[in-house]
Amino acid sequence: MSQRSDPKETINIENVVASTGIGQELDLQSVAMDLEGADYDPEQFPGLVYRTQNPKSAALIFRSGKIVCTGAKSTADVHESLNIVFDKLRDLEIQVDEDPEIVVQNIVTSADLEYTLNLNAIAIGLGLENIEYEPEQFPGLVYRLDDPNVVALLFGSGKLVITGGKEPADAERAVDTITDRLDELGLLDD
Repeated sequence: MSQRSDPKETINIENVVASTGIGQELDLQSVAMDLEGADYDPEQFPGLVYRTQNPKSAALIFRSGKIVCTGAKSTADVHESLNIVFDKLRDLEIQVDEDPEIVVQNIVTSADLEYTLNLNAIAIGLGLENIEYEPEQFPGLVYRLDDPNVVALLFGSGKLVITGGKEPADAERAVDTITDRLDELGLLDD
């Protein structure tokens, strides 16, 4: 492999999705009326959408008391955003535990291998059991990794999207695994 920058240095978190709950049912219609900036249109979506600006995210609040946070760029931002939501709910005199458990469900990251990739050769080299590649349907190759348990989308440009991670280190391990496999197969040569 020629001397290029470490593709792990190009990893960028695009979206962190996490879930939590306040342990009680909510009257979303009433919350929507009292919570400034809330969007609630049950005909379109069963949850109330509350967006935070700093950090930027969207909290999807459901009648069951479950909350899904999406759009955050880091796990710290998820926690900060949800704490804002918890405080807003407390301001409406809704009982929220002191420190509800927040579970990261999915981290979506992007990276760049800085190589043009021959996706046909990669599909053959990696074998069909972990690969989906139908260029007529989708321009990327879908590669399911076992360790870490993520799905990587590889594009001919060398760009990657990694989804399904539970922590940022999963993306680094995935990039290492992918570059090691492609290198072993001789598919990262210029």
